[in-house]
This record gives sequence, structure tokens and C-alpha cells, in this order.
Amino acid sequence: MGKFVIVDAKNGVKFNLKAGNGEIIAHSEVYSSLGSCKKGIASVIKNAPIAPVEDQTKEGFEKLSNPKFEVYADKKGEFRFRLRARNGQNIAASEGYTTMKACQNGIESVRKNAAEANVERVKE
Repeated sequence: MGKFVIVDAKNGVKFNLKAGNGEIIAHSEVYSSLGSCKKGIASVIKNAPIAPVEDQTKEGFEKLSNPKFEVYADKKGEFRFRLRARNGQNIAASEGYTTMKACQNGIESVRKNAAEANVERVKE
């Protein structure tokens, strides 16, 4: 089972969503307060299972409404995703993947792990 780990960051707090094997599968922006960070986690839990995937690597891709996962290629040519909430805010993002298949697997892992993940606060 996955877990959300809330950690201190410069100027606030952020969360990492970890899979059962401990790998980070998504992370958040830096929030100014713990309460805002917890609201971000709640939004991931609510939106990840229902969010369709918008593949922005395809020419002429169909623009979907929020919530959604956006898949894109970064400057290094790696595939990444971000999860947008209903209001369009970016609530989670991935690291770079070398293949589209690995990126898609990352999205499925977020969907699976976020739904039943525990929340843990780690002080560094």
C-alpha cells in the first residue's frame, strides 16, 4: 500500500506519494502551511482515480477538461505527468521516465496507491 509522506521544504511543506516499495511516484509543489498540504493530498485522493489522461506528446491532442493527468515530454526528451485538479491547479507531478509505457505505469500507480494511502508527517 502506498503512503503520502509530508516533509519540510524550503519555505513550507510538500508531500511525496510513495508506492508500496518505497519509490516516489509523485510529488507536490511547496505549500506554505501544513493545512494546505493536507488539502492537496485530499485533492489527489479525490481526483486521481477519475482523471483521464491527456497525451500532450501527440500532435493535435484532444484538450480534456479537469481533473486530468497531462503527459508531456520535457527538455531532455523524458516523459512526465502532472495531475490537475478540477480548478486547473497542479496538485502532483512525476519524475522523468525514459519511455511512455513507464510514464503510463506511473499514472496507474498513482491511481492505485493514492486511493488507500496513509498520510505520514516526517520531520527532518
